Parts: sequence; C-alpha cells; structure tokens
Amino acid sequence: MKIVNRICQILAIILSLGALVLFFTKFATITFSGGEASFVGAELGFGIKKTVGEASYDMARSADILFCFFLTAFGLIFSIFSFKSKGLRYAVPAIGLIDGIYMLVIALRKPNLFVDTRPLPDVTKITYGKGVLLAAIALLVFAVAAAAYLFIDDYIEVKASKGAKRTIFKRVIAFFKDYKSEVKKIVWPGIKDVAKNTLIVLVMCLIVGAFIWLLDFGLGKLLEVILG
Repeated sequence: MKIVNRICQILAIILSLGALVLFFTKFATITFSGGEASFVGAELGFGIKKTVGEASYDMARSADILFCFFLTAFGLIFSIFSFKSKGLRYAVPAIGLIDGIYMLVIALRKPNLFVDTRPLPDVTKITYGKGVLLAAIALLVFAVAAAAYLFIDDYIEVKASKGAKRTIFKRVIAFFKDYKSEVKKIVWPGIKDVAKNTLIVLVMCLIVGAFIWLLDFGLGKLLEVILG
C-alpha cells in the first residue's frame, strides 16, 4: 500500500510538471489582416511583443490562461513539498481539479472568449493548438492522482493508529451528523414574531434613512451659506 501511495504522489508531480510544460507548446493560431501568428500558452498568458512580418505588436495578457498557468505552477510546487508537509496533500487535488475544469472549459469553448487578440487588427480566425486540450487532460489526471495519494495516505495513517484516528470519509459523515443534530436544536420563530421583527426593521430603516436625509440636507444648506 505504501508503494502505491508513493507512486500516486510521484505521478501527481510528473503530471503537474507535464501540464506546466504544455503551457510552452502551441496554444493558439491567430489569423488577422497582417498575417498569421502562433502563440504558446505562456505567451498568451503573460503577453509578449510579437513580430509578424515587419510589424510588432505588444500583445495583451489573456487573464484566464494566466490564471491557469499560475494554478498549475502552484499545483506542482505543492506536490513537491507534500513530501515534507502532509498538510499540503489536501490542497493539491483541489487545485488540480479547479485548474483542470477551468482548462477544459477553455479548451471546449470558442477561443475568442479566452484569447485576448489585442492589438492585432482585423482578426478573422482563432484556432486552438493541441496543447490546450492536452493540458486540461493532464491536469484532470493530476487531480485524480493527487486525490488517490490523499486517500491512500490517510488510510495508512488510520490503520497505523489502530483506531485512534478516523478516515476522511468517516470524519465527513460525522461532521454532517453533528450538523444535522445542531440544526434540530434551532427554534424557529412563529409568524407573529416574524411579522413583528420585520415591522421593527422597516421602521428603523425609515428612521435612519430620514435622519441621514435631514443631515445631508442640513449640511448642504450650511455649505451653500459658507460658499455664498
């Protein structure tokens, strides 16, 4: 079991590194009046000075791709440091899942929604490269591997504690049971109490509103006198 756990951890690192590398492959090809230009993911995310023919363009940053790039980098860093700090094992699959879903949305939607083409003139066509979809797949598999590492490592710890600890699933179930019991203790007000409290709130809002209006009106008049 420990060997499988270590394999999942190493696999998560490899997949996150692979996803990060894919950001340096072709993400999009843009056709515009000045010609055609290809961009890797990092170029789209950070924005670069692109030369096409004799013209140079200072490309704008594509915020969505930049966000995914940083999430991927954080996922890789957290995966590496999870060897030393087991607390990070909870963050890694969450980051991978969010990042993977976001990248999948980018890959499946129209490129013009996520690729910032400014300041290229008269853009007629934007096509994705294979790197976008491959990065999304790598990130989703990375999230699965990280989650497998989390649950297997948790199971090993629980087994070693000989019943002193509970697994993640049991802790989640216990949380909802406690939550349910606490909800049952809530005493809900009756219709009369709700109506009474609502009326009090409305009256107080009117009083405070009137006070603020009078204060604003008075200060306005005072300012007119001073300036006049």
